[in-house]
Amino acid sequence: MRILVTGTEGYLGSLLAPRLMAQGHEVVGLDTGYYMTGWLYQGVERTAHTLIKDLRHVEAADLEGFDAVVHMAELSNDPTGELRPGITHEINHQGSVKLAELAKAASVERFVYMSSCSVYGVAEGELDETSPVNPQTAYAECKTLVERDLAPMADDDFSPTFLRNATAFGASPRMRFDIVLNNLSGLAWTTKEITMISDGSPWRPLVHALDIAKAIECALAAPREAVHNEVFNVGATEQNYRVRQVAEIVADVFPGCELTFGPASDNRSYRVNFEKISTQLPGFSCEWDAERGARQLRQVFEAIDMDEALFTAAPFTRLKRLQQLLETKQLDPDFYWADPSLVA
Repeated sequence: MRILVTGTEGYLGSLLAPRLMAQGHEVVGLDTGYYMTGWLYQGVERTAHTLIKDLRHVEAADLEGFDAVVHMAELSNDPTGELRPGITHEINHQGSVKLAELAKAASVERFVYMSSCSVYGVAEGELDETSPVNPQTAYAECKTLVERDLAPMADDDFSPTFLRNATAFGASPRMRFDIVLNNLSGLAWTTKEITMISDGSPWRPLVHALDIAKAIECALAAPREAVHNEVFNVGATEQNYRVRQVAEIVADVFPGCELTFGPASDNRSYRVNFEKISTQLPGFSCEWDAERGARQLRQVFEAIDMDEALFTAAPFTRLKRLQQLLETKQLDPDFYWADPSLVA
């Protein structure tokens, strides 16, 4: 299969593309290059040939000859989305819909879209794919809008699949330290202290980055009728954790770490049911839990002797990196590269 993966220079894409190539697929990447300077460790054998191009500049010719598109190249996470909500909608919503339209026009048969469990927002009970969405941020709202706009495009020749990922964790060469388990692990390693600003009572579903990659692999390999225009929550039901549980797991994995909690404050809480993906997506089951992921991170930190300066470096935090690029005028106010030679 010839596959275009958008976001190959990101946290998930840098893990996914080599796995797909190892399975014999021909993989081409597309990425705007915001995070190319962030390479934490040598964690993959090879990377995909990647076209450095803004999602908003993609043309029909870029999509010709592909059997499938895996689309994950959007502005990631809630704080980044709130930095410029209008630009977030331009890239994450309008750019993603345009990409799907071009893919369909180019006769691409499968389109796997990386959505998010954040579309559920604040909710009671355990949520499945039929539950109402309740996005609380520009990032989550864009995910719901892309799902809404792509679903009617499905037909005999174009088959979208929507993967609503739980909050990712785990090691990646293009590391992110702005997601909960990774951030807490970095704090535990570099400062020996986790000081929670809340009581950690909200629920969050977690899923390892490699399990997300596995879900994508399964979606691409599955019979068309199993994934055609289907939504799958990606994760495992037993991996719904209270944030305080995640902090306690991390503190146990990193000896000598002191853990304290603050007052109740964060109302974004949701638990997710993952029965559908475990029963209806052939070959999928999660291989990682939070403790194993924290131990993996500890091994990486030990191997590279990670210090606080590296942990807090801009390329490993989405919001910090974009602010750096804007402040140094490498990006213009619309998030376009001011000078193409500055991509690296």
